[in-house]
Amino acid sequence: MSVHLFGIRHHGPGCARSLAEALAALQPDCILVEGPPEADNLLGWIGQPGLVPPCALLVYAPATPQRAVFYPFAEYSPEWQAIRYANAHAVPVRFCDLPQAHRLVPADAEAPALEDAPADGMRADPLAWLAEAAGFSDSETWWDHLVEQRSDSLDLFSAIAEMMTAVRAQVGHPDSPSELRREACMRNAIRAAEKEGRQRIAVVCGAWHVPALAHLPSAKSDADLLKGLPKEKLAATWTPWSYGRLSFASGYGAGVVAPGWYQHLWQRREAASLHWLTDVATLLRKHDLDASSAHIIEAARLADTLAALRERPRAGLDELMEAVRAVFCYDSELPLQLIQRDLLIADRLGEVPPEVPTLPLIQDVQAQQKRLRLAVKADSLDIDLDLRQPAHLEKSVLLHRLALLGVRWGSRQVVRGKSGTFHELWRLAWEPEFAIRLIEASVWGSTLEGAATNCAVNCGAAAVTLADLTALMEAILLADLREAVQPVMARIRNVSALTADLGFLLAALPPLANVVRYGNVRGTDTGALAGVIDGLVARACVALPFGSRSLSDEAAAQLFTQLVAGDAAIRLLQDVAHLASWFAALETTARSEPAHPLIRGRCVRILTEQQHWPREEASRQLGLLCSRTVAPLAAAQWLEGFLQGSGALLVHSDELWQVIDGWLQAQPAETFIELLPLLRRTFGSFSAPERRQLGERTRHGSGVTAAPALVAMAAVDPVRARRVLPILATILGAAAPETIDAE
Repeated sequence: MSVHLFGIRHHGPGCARSLAEALAALQPDCILVEGPPEADNLLGWIGQPGLVPPCALLVYAPATPQRAVFYPFAEYSPEWQAIRYANAHAVPVRFCDLPQAHRLVPADAEAPALEDAPADGMRADPLAWLAEAAGFSDSETWWDHLVEQRSDSLDLFSAIAEMMTAVRAQVGHPDSPSELRREACMRNAIRAAEKEGRQRIAVVCGAWHVPALAHLPSAKSDADLLKGLPKEKLAATWTPWSYGRLSFASGYGAGVVAPGWYQHLWQRREAASLHWLTDVATLLRKHDLDASSAHIIEAARLADTLAALRERPRAGLDELMEAVRAVFCYDSELPLQLIQRDLLIADRLGEVPPEVPTLPLIQDVQAQQKRLRLAVKADSLDIDLDLRQPAHLEKSVLLHRLALLGVRWGSRQVVRGKSGTFHELWRLAWEPEFAIRLIEASVWGSTLEGAATNCAVNCGAAAVTLADLTALMEAILLADLREAVQPVMARIRNVSALTADLGFLLAALPPLANVVRYGNVRGTDTGALAGVIDGLVARACVALPFGSRSLSDEAAAQLFTQLVAGDAAIRLLQDVAHLASWFAALETTARSEPAHPLIRGRCVRILTEQQHWPREEASRQLGLLCSRTVAPLAAAQWLEGFLQGSGALLVHSDELWQVIDGWLQAQPAETFIELLPLLRRTFGSFSAPERRQLGERTRHGSGVTAAPALVAMAAVDPVRARRVLPILATILGAAAPETIDAE
């Protein structure tokens, strides 16, 4: 009877390759792997065609799914290879770590603390001083060169055991209580295998634990460590994982710097460096960047030379990246970012077969994804949906329902030139954490439609403000949750009847306007919303003249945003009665002296833009504000409300220009400096062409509207201009000019 300890790094191709050969030579009759015993019944899936790494074991508490833990695996993870060997050779295999049932207990449980104590520098990275002694800058690079890049070595694990024994002796102080309990549980698993009569027991665990498992203390001492631990009922399943989440950059403590590079090392056993440089060249050429076979040869020579200078047996990732930077990228960062994303990380999502036991809600979501042919990928995928097509409408409904449950698989995109009630652009990117959110959402129902409906009704009952309720109603109709419409609609009626705040009334209008707009193309009955919208618009019109009085600057700025959004919503409804009441309220507010100047200025802007007032009336209102009897700050605030967002009126109106120009020139120097930040903020909101036109107008004279055009005409060369006349005649026909007069 013998126990063989294989100390490994959790995600390392060198360890995985050496372990596979060591197991083939040993031919064990029992394999123990560091991992959660709650997932023992899922180990048989490893090696099956449908389970494709990277994937992870998800262990969670069904009562509170947010208490969960992932155990990720890549193809080059030593644990994956050990379990795969066991399944292929019918060798009993099980996990031997401390059960998560003792570690995922609620924080208020009456039990010994399981948290790790804060580690000092050496305990946090015990291999750092070995790496430093070997001439490496960090332990990651050192381990990579000594272990992961080697083709195979049956002596590797005895060397690791000797090294870790020396390191633990040097550290000198005991592990945290959590680590001691974990190692006690592993020793108990070894004792249990020995009692079963196993002759060749293979234990695959983290290299740090090997010295603690080499010599077994008394069973009683380990039993005392595990006595009285709390216990929680848990469940486990497989879930897809991604290489992005396997990297250090994602915050994963046992992650690796470059998962894609390790995958390359695993697949390319020989000449890995040369193949990787070839992949770099292929990637750069794919993106129309210069890369040839000569670049590959030169980069390979440079990497080998750097490795020789550093007295290393072969070129590692550091040498290859320095060679790539010098030869392929010409010391530019942009190609390196492309290589980092597509080769070093090489983000991709694993696959889990639908037969894996999981919750009904997750099965329903997976079935809909498959039926609608929506690929689940780790990298982003843009899709363009035309809601007039039934299949596209179903995809939109699926994404909106998932968003209601907190699974934001898709994010809406806005693209110039592509808008409308029937058009949606989405960017899809699946995150492994979505599996937990779907488990959490299972409390609402066993199907996606049922869960989203129940969740929406619950959110409606808990919502306090009218704006939250109307935004929820928009989400409900976009998700086509017909059963949730009536409960939330009743809640909207009750809350709107008690809402008197002008800001809340205006903020509630945009979602309802969007609901009416989308209702037409989605086939949704929005007739029940008509009464609510009528009431909100009427009350907003009554409240506007009074709600804009006696406001602080901060409150006025908030109301300004709500006023702009509410105005757009009312005009979107295209109801004549609503527009008449709204314009009347705007007129009253624009002429109301107690109203805040910022709000008054925006009211005048809306009335002028919608041609309800002539520009002369806007100029008259501005002239009144620019008189000596009005404080300069109030005039500047009015001007900000009137002009913010667009300077088109100022560009094309001589009257407005002259009034503002005269007012600015009349300000004393001290007052002008005081107003300058406000004026810069206002004019800074203009587009670049508008600012350029205003600058040209200031330069060439404030009294002539067409100054920029005249300046441009002065530089016209008549001889060159006549050359385009035949083309203009062909395009415009009789309307084309026959001559060009330089004067």
